[in-house]
Amino acid sequence: MPLVPILGLAVDRFDAEAVVVRLPWQDVALRPGGSVSGPAMMTLSDIALWGAILARVGREPLCVTTDLTFHFLAKPRHADVLAEARVIRLGRTLAIAEATLRSDGQVEPVAHAVGTYALPGRS
Repeated sequence: MPLVPILGLAVDRFDAEAVVVRLPWQDVALRPGGSVSGPAMMTLSDIALWGAILARVGREPLCVTTDLTFHFLAKPRHADVLAEARVIRLGRTLAIAEATLRSDGQVEPVAHAVGTYALPGRS
Protein backbone atom coordinates (compact mmCIF):
# COMPACT_ATOMS: atom_id res chain seq x y z
CA MET A 1 0.00 0.00 0.00
CA PRO A 2 1.73 3.20 -1.17
CA LEU A 3 0.28 5.36 1.63
CA VAL A 4 1.76 3.20 4.39
CA PRO A 5 5.33 4.55 4.11
CA ILE A 6 4.13 8.09 3.39
CA LEU A 7 2.12 8.13 6.64
CA GLY A 8 4.71 6.04 8.49
CA LEU A 9 2.12 3.46 9.56
CA ALA A 10 3.48 0.63 11.71
CA VAL A 11 1.90 -2.62 12.86
CA ASP A 12 2.02 -3.02 16.65
CA ARG A 13 -0.02 -6.25 16.73
CA PHE A 14 -1.10 -8.72 14.05
CA ASP A 15 -2.93 -11.90 15.00
CA ALA A 16 -6.32 -13.56 14.52
CA GLU A 17 -7.79 -11.77 17.54
CA ALA A 18 -6.86 -8.18 16.68
CA VAL A 19 -4.64 -5.93 14.62
CA VAL A 20 -3.23 -2.67 15.96
CA VAL A 21 -1.78 -0.15 13.53
CA ARG A 22 0.00 3.04 14.62
CA LEU A 23 -0.11 6.41 12.89
CA PRO A 24 2.87 8.38 14.20
CA TRP A 25 2.43 12.03 15.15
CA GLN A 26 4.06 13.84 12.22
CA ASP A 27 3.44 16.86 10.01
CA VAL A 28 2.35 14.84 6.96
CA ALA A 29 -0.73 13.59 8.86
CA LEU A 30 -1.78 16.94 10.35
CA ARG A 31 -4.42 19.37 9.18
CA PRO A 32 -4.30 23.14 9.61
CA GLY A 33 -4.64 23.85 13.31
CA GLY A 34 -2.34 20.99 14.30
CA SER A 35 -4.80 18.09 14.60
CA VAL A 36 -4.54 14.71 12.91
CA SER A 37 -6.43 14.94 9.62
CA GLY A 38 -9.58 12.98 8.88
CA PRO A 39 -8.11 11.41 5.71
CA ALA A 40 -5.10 10.17 7.69
CA MET A 41 -7.34 8.60 10.35
CA MET A 42 -9.61 7.03 7.72
CA THR A 43 -6.57 5.57 5.94
CA LEU A 44 -5.29 4.23 9.27
CA SER A 45 -8.68 2.62 9.88
CA ASP A 46 -8.92 1.06 6.43
CA ILE A 47 -5.44 -0.46 6.73
CA ALA A 48 -6.17 -1.81 10.24
CA LEU A 49 -9.55 -3.27 9.21
CA TRP A 50 -8.05 -4.84 6.09
CA GLY A 51 -5.20 -6.26 8.20
CA ALA A 52 -7.60 -7.77 10.74
CA ILE A 53 -9.36 -9.61 7.94
CA LEU A 54 -6.13 -10.82 6.33
CA ALA A 55 -4.95 -12.04 9.74
CA ARG A 56 -7.96 -14.36 9.66
CA VAL A 57 -8.14 -15.41 6.00
CA GLY A 58 -4.48 -15.25 4.94
CA ARG A 59 -3.01 -13.47 1.95
CA GLU A 60 -5.90 -12.43 -0.29
CA PRO A 61 -4.75 -9.78 -2.78
CA LEU A 62 -8.27 -9.09 -4.05
CA CYS A 63 -9.76 -8.34 -0.62
CA VAL A 64 -11.17 -4.85 -1.17
CA THR A 65 -13.18 -2.32 0.81
CA THR A 66 -16.83 -2.23 -0.21
CA ASP A 67 -18.08 0.03 2.59
CA LEU A 68 -16.50 2.18 5.30
CA THR A 69 -18.47 4.00 7.98
CA PHE A 70 -16.44 6.40 10.07
CA HIS A 71 -17.36 8.40 13.16
CA PHE A 72 -15.18 11.18 14.58
CA LEU A 73 -15.71 11.21 18.34
CA ALA A 74 -13.08 13.57 19.78
CA LYS A 75 -10.02 15.57 18.76
CA PRO A 76 -6.90 13.38 19.00
CA ARG A 77 -4.21 14.45 21.46
CA HIS A 78 -0.74 15.42 20.26
CA ALA A 79 0.37 11.78 20.18
CA ASP A 80 0.42 8.78 17.87
CA VAL A 81 -3.02 7.45 16.95
CA LEU A 82 -3.63 3.71 17.33
CA ALA A 83 -6.32 1.78 15.48
CA GLU A 84 -7.32 -1.53 17.04
CA ALA A 85 -9.33 -3.64 14.59
CA ARG A 86 -11.25 -6.88 15.02
CA VAL A 87 -13.31 -9.01 12.66
CA ILE A 88 -16.94 -9.10 13.76
CA ARG A 89 -18.31 -11.27 10.92
CA LEU A 90 -16.44 -13.48 8.48
CA GLY A 91 -18.53 -14.91 5.69
CA ARG A 92 -17.74 -16.71 2.47
CA THR A 93 -17.67 -13.59 0.27
CA LEU A 94 -17.81 -10.67 2.73
CA ALA A 95 -16.07 -9.78 5.97
CA ILE A 96 -17.06 -7.07 8.43
CA ALA A 97 -14.61 -5.56 10.90
CA GLU A 98 -14.59 -2.66 13.34
CA ALA A 99 -11.79 -0.40 14.53
CA THR A 100 -11.49 1.87 17.53
CA LEU A 101 -8.98 4.70 17.28
CA ARG A 102 -7.31 6.17 20.36
CA SER A 103 -4.54 8.65 21.03
CA ASP A 104 -1.56 6.72 22.39
CA GLY A 105 -1.84 6.38 26.17
CA GLN A 106 -5.52 7.34 26.27
CA VAL A 107 -8.55 5.17 27.05
CA GLU A 108 -11.28 7.24 25.40
CA PRO A 109 -11.69 6.68 21.65
CA VAL A 110 -11.23 9.50 19.16
CA ALA A 111 -12.94 7.67 16.29
CA HIS A 112 -14.75 4.46 15.38
CA ALA A 113 -14.98 2.72 12.01
CA VAL A 114 -16.83 -0.25 10.59
CA GLY A 115 -15.86 -1.67 7.22
CA THR A 116 -17.13 -4.35 4.88
CA TYR A 117 -14.64 -6.08 2.60
CA ALA A 118 -15.23 -8.32 -0.42
CA LEU A 119 -13.44 -11.68 -0.38
CA PRO A 120 -13.67 -12.72 -4.04
CA GLY A 121 -11.02 -15.43 -3.83
CA ARG A 122 -12.81 -17.54 -1.21
CA SER A 123 -15.09 -20.42 -2.01
